[in-house]
Amino acid sequence: MNFFRHRPRFALGLPALTVLLAVSGCSSADDTAHAAVPTPDAKVTGLCRNLHKRLPENVDGHGRNDPSPRSELTAGWGDPAIILRCGVARPALMDDPQALPVKVNGVGWAYEKRDDGTQVLTTTLRLAYVEVTLPKALAAEGAGPLVDFAEPIKKAIPEGIAD
Repeated sequence: MNFFRHRPRFALGLPALTVLLAVSGCSSADDTAHAAVPTPDAKVTGLCRNLHKRLPENVDGHGRNDPSPRSELTAGWGDPAIILRCGVARPALMDDPQALPVKVNGVGWAYEKRDDGTQVLTTTLRLAYVEVTLPKALAAEGAGPLVDFAEPIKKAIPEGIAD
């Protein structure tokens, strides 16, 4: 009697398949940047969609590289990516009287340097908060990205105080 006669046909291939799935799940050719999508109210979402239509294809010489998940509330340029998120919550930094505001081409920004070397800038005195994150590799290059964002922000996000 042959005891292997009733063995399921996939049993010998299952270990190999498991290893293949584990290896393919661990390796990724996806170098896409990731960004949390803000969840603003309908009014701010409308302003952010208006901004999205006006965003440039290139920022400070870096081509468009939108983060995942794709959204009209986020955008990216370069690798590592400069990330823009529209409709973010008011940053706590704006409550700090010692915080130094930055103004570039008519748009005010609150500035924060993080421990990992990235810089986060958030618009001030606009009806929606727009956050730009500059990766460490690009942070030392100056305010070039903010210059490229100034006109689209001024046209799409009116001055005022966001709720």
